[in-house]
Amino acid sequence: MADAAKYQKLASEYAKLKAQFPVLKKAYIDEQTACSEVKDQLKEKEQAVRKFEQEIDSLTFRNQQLSKRVLLLQDELDDAQSHKKKGKNKHSDASYTPSSISAGVFNEELQRKIEENAKLSQQVDESTRMYQGRIEELEAKVKEYEDKFNQHQEVNDVNKEKNKVLIDRLQEEKAMIEVKLQTLETDTKKYRSRADKAEESLSDVQCQLQKQLDTANKIISDKLPFIDTKNRELNGLNLPTHDRKHQLRARELVSQTANHLTDMVQALSNFFTYSEQRSKIYPAECISEPMSPVNIQYCKYLHENVQYLRPLEQSFKVFLSTLNEDTLTTLETATDLQIFSRKFNTCIEYFNKLLPYQLLSIEEECAVSSCTSTLETKNRDLHKSFKHLNQVFNKLQSYISLLASQSSKSCPHPKINHPRFFTLLCQVLKDLDRAVRDVSKHYNSKVSLEHQLPTASQKLKTTDECVVSSLISLVTCTSKLSSFLSGNIDFFSQTGGYRTRGSSIGNDPMMEGPRSNPATVQFRQKAANYLGLLTIPCPDSVPHKTAVQNRKTLLSSAESKEGLSKQLTTFQQRVGRLEQDKEHYMLELQLLQIKYDNEIQKVKKIEKELQEIKRRSQRTDSIEDNITIVMPSASTSETQSKPSVLTSQ
Repeated sequence: MADAAKYQKLASEYAKLKAQFPVLKKAYIDEQTACSEVKDQLKEKEQAVRKFEQEIDSLTFRNQQLSKRVLLLQDELDDAQSHKKKGKNKHSDASYTPSSISAGVFNEELQRKIEENAKLSQQVDESTRMYQGRIEELEAKVKEYEDKFNQHQEVNDVNKEKNKVLIDRLQEEKAMIEVKLQTLETDTKKYRSRADKAEESLSDVQCQLQKQLDTANKIISDKLPFIDTKNRELNGLNLPTHDRKHQLRARELVSQTANHLTDMVQALSNFFTYSEQRSKIYPAECISEPMSPVNIQYCKYLHENVQYLRPLEQSFKVFLSTLNEDTLTTLETATDLQIFSRKFNTCIEYFNKLLPYQLLSIEEECAVSSCTSTLETKNRDLHKSFKHLNQVFNKLQSYISLLASQSSKSCPHPKINHPRFFTLLCQVLKDLDRAVRDVSKHYNSKVSLEHQLPTASQKLKTTDECVVSSLISLVTCTSKLSSFLSGNIDFFSQTGGYRTRGSSIGNDPMMEGPRSNPATVQFRQKAANYLGLLTIPCPDSVPHKTAVQNRKTLLSSAESKEGLSKQLTTFQQRVGRLEQDKEHYMLELQLLQIKYDNEIQKVKKIEKELQEIKRRSQRTDSIEDNITIVMPSASTSETQSKPSVLTSQ
């Protein structure tokens, strides 16, 4: 990755320099063009200078010729004047006219030449002056262009050096990239050959799969009456694949819930039994009258608590026994949870039937003459707390019924609401814990005030202690159950990791994922039993005569079978009643054990007090003996008489 980033950076720098290179090249070409133009202009100026020099030379040569001509004419003029003076006398008349004419012509020509020479000299001076100025101007421009050329040449040299270094580095990178490119090309060829082979094998596999698909389609069209994976209701009857770890975790949590429920049922049973014992004792002992009809009926209902609480515990254990590690269990498939819900509903009906007598019993306690105003206030608080506890139990029953109804066909609730159900159930369990704590607190306050009354017997105090201990146990159970569900609310709220057949093609996205039918558990059990029967070897055949005799024996024993079944039912009912009596006597035994422990403690306390008294008496005897020894001999008889008096006393 680092090399790739480095190559990417170098490539970007190379692209920047490559983009700058045409600009520099263009500037260099422009400078070369400008320099060539300056050179051309310089050549033109040099040609003009040479032309002017030639003109100057020609003018100088012409001027020299004219000067020579002027000198020659001057010499001729001088000769003519000298000859004129010599032959003036001889040929005065004859030669005057020609010489004067030639002199005038020469003078005019000389004058014209002089003027022409002056003009030419002036032109030469002007040309020379212009030439010098032009030369100076051109030299300045040439110098300026040479400076610019040198500057551009320096810049060009610097750019050439930079570009050379960059080109060298880019060439090295290019060589490295070419090596990598060759490696990649080699790999590409290798992968291309592998891809060709894979395409060939893919075509073969496609042909084979197409043949298998055609065969499967033919088998489906010929053998299968319908395809159930596309129908959500029918697909729910197929055995789903599920996460075994999730199932094991669910079974473990349900097992822990069963343990907490067992403890809670035991605590409720103890509370009802001890409450029955207390209702038989108080307030009948305080008013010295027989029990009121309300308390008699109340005790009767309390004695029936095992008939409602024990089936509740057993139904949940039955639900636990249906949870196997190889069977999917969700709210949709937990049909046995409906049995627990019905038993819990029956138990709540029992609580509702018991509540009015419970409240009337408290009101009767308030009507006792020994009931103080403070105790009456505590009874009213307990009265309210029992009402609130019953309301919480009814609310809990509604949510348990709601969870159990998810496995019924008429369930209108979607799966997305299941986490909300568990959250509300957790909240109700917290309310139940708080309600039980309130009952325990108010009952403890009530009992503390009752024990301060002079009419409170020891039997009542012992029974109250048992009731308080059962309430404390119930508080512990509800607290554990509430904390347990709160700690595992995430697991209970999450959807089970399972998948039905064809769910990837047959599911409607509006149907909230796969949904398993409650009957799949029974179907799986039937299939497992059937496969188990297939592995059992066939038994040996029975002769026909033996079979006929066995049939006669069975027919003759049918009546005895019905009688035995009736006897079995009767014995089961007797066993149930005996178990109830056993639990009742066990609770009475616990109550007597508590009383026995209290009596033992009292005896020990009395023994300690007796030992303390003996110890004190021995101590007083030893003090008196010491006194008799220390007293003088004169009063020995008196001191000896005093101990005897004390001893006689």
